[in-house]
Amino acid sequence: MLIDTHAHLNAIQYQEDLEEVIERAQSEGVEIIVVVGFDRETITRAIELADTYEFIYATVGWHPVDAIDMTDEDLKWIEELCSHPKVVALGEMGLDYYWDKSPKDIQKKVFRKQIALAKKVKLPIIIHNREATADIIEILEEEKASEVGGIMHCFTGSVEVAKQCMDMNFYMSFGGPVTFKNAKKPKEVAAEIPLDRLLIETDCPYLTPHPFRGKRNEPSYVKYVAEQIAELKGVTFEEIAQKTSDNAKRFFGIK
Repeated sequence: MLIDTHAHLNAIQYQEDLEEVIERAQSEGVEIIVVVGFDRETITRAIELADTYEFIYATVGWHPVDAIDMTDEDLKWIEELCSHPKVVALGEMGLDYYWDKSPKDIQKKVFRKQIALAKKVKLPIIIHNREATADIIEILEEEKASEVGGIMHCFTGSVEVAKQCMDMNFYMSFGGPVTFKNAKKPKEVAAEIPLDRLLIETDCPYLTPHPFRGKRNEPSYVKYVAEQIAELKGVTFEEIAQKTSDNAKRFFGIK
C-alpha cells in the first residue's frame, strides 16, 4: 500500500473527473491521500474532501507566494480548523523567492506566524521551499520548529541540507522530479536518506513523474516515485511502500 503525502485534489484540474482519479489511485494501491490546502479556497475544498472520503486527510496553511494576502482573520480561521479530526498538519508554508508577488519580509513574517501556530496547536508542518534554502533553515532553527517537526515537501536540496533538516525532526519527501532522467542530484540525495526519514508524494497536478512527464499528475502515479527510490536504494518496491507508509502514518498521527 502507498500513501501520497502531498496532493492537490482540491485543484481545478480535477473538477471534471475527480471520482475516476480517486478510483485509479485506489486500484494502484494508494490507501491514503493527504490533500494540502494553502489559501481560503483550497483549504475549504481540502476539508470537504476529507469529510467526504474516509481515506483522505487534509492540511491547512498559507502559501508563501500569497503571503501578502493573508490577514489575521485568515490565521485565526486556520487555527480553528486545526481542531478538525482529519486535519493532520499545518502547511504548506515556507518561502518562495522564484515568484515575486509577496515581498520576502512579508513571506518570512507569515512563515514565522504559522510555525508559532503549529507549536500552539501541536501539529507538524509542511515546508514549501523555492530558491530560499538558507533563509528557511535559519527560520526553522530560530523558531524551534524541531518541537513539532515537519516535511520538506518535494525536496531538491543537497545531502548536507537534508541532514540539517533531519536534525530538526524533519522528513524528506520526494516526488516526480526524482524520476526524471536528468535529475542527478535528487537521485543521489534520495539514495542517501535513511529509510525511516523518507516519504513519497505527487504534488499533483504538478511535477508528473516519468513516463507521464508533461501530463497532469495524479495520486496513482506515486507508485513511480516509489519504484524509482527502490531502484536507487537497491531494495524492493514493497519495502519502500511499507516504510514510507509507516513513516507517513507515524508523522501524521494516522492510526
